[in-house]
Amino acid sequence: MKKILVCEDEDAIRDFVVINLKRADYEVVDVNSGEKALAEFKKAQNSADESVRPFDVALLDIMMPGIDGTEVCKQIREESNSIGIIMLSAKSQEMDKITCLTIGADDYVTKPFSPSELVARVDAIYRRVSLNASSGANGKELTSGPFSVNTKSRVIMKDGEIVDLTQVEYQIMEYFIKNSGVALDRKSILVHIWGEGYFGDDKIVDVNIRRLRMKVENDPSSPVYIQTVWGYGYKWTTDN
Repeated sequence: MKKILVCEDEDAIRDFVVINLKRADYEVVDVNSGEKALAEFKKAQNSADESVRPFDVALLDIMMPGIDGTEVCKQIREESNSIGIIMLSAKSQEMDKITCLTIGADDYVTKPFSPSELVARVDAIYRRVSLNASSGANGKELTSGPFSVNTKSRVIMKDGEIVDLTQVEYQIMEYFIKNSGVALDRKSILVHIWGEGYFGDDKIVDVNIRRLRMKVENDPSSPVYIQTVWGYGYKWTTDN
């Protein structure tokens, strides 16, 4: 069963989220603080009991007393690149949303939200995470300049060194490398990575590109591989 960690300090919102995720066949562990979220995550992540699975997705409220959602996101991402992380935020928390994406969140849902929107966004992240486990024997090796992509293990290397990527970052890189030299508009990137039914805007693409540049460029302030196509989108190139 799909397993999700829900961290929300407001009981009414948490109960609403839990009910709808259970209806969508998720195994839900819900907590009301960042401290409890980290404890549950680590317990599942490090359990020697084979019947206890790690979480596939974490849904974290940004604003909480004590350890807030941003710090929980940061600590979870430091432990795992495979888990999907979605932030719950209020409309007034624009900079907090950007910060969370920068430190490793995959998406955010703005309050108030509908049950269908919430489940759709969680499902999209879960599908992406599950690709890693189901990549199967059809994988192959792609190369582009100093980069190599193993599509079976979903690992990208630069000059023989593994590039530490989240699942979202991996998918963007694979999409770029498969379309090397092609200008890709933000909308096509958004649809390819987040799906046709994505409820958010294309700002999430720009934030993830900035994060990727920090990991793959020699000088992120003067990118060589991920080039901006002004007024349009981005282009991957190693012909420099």
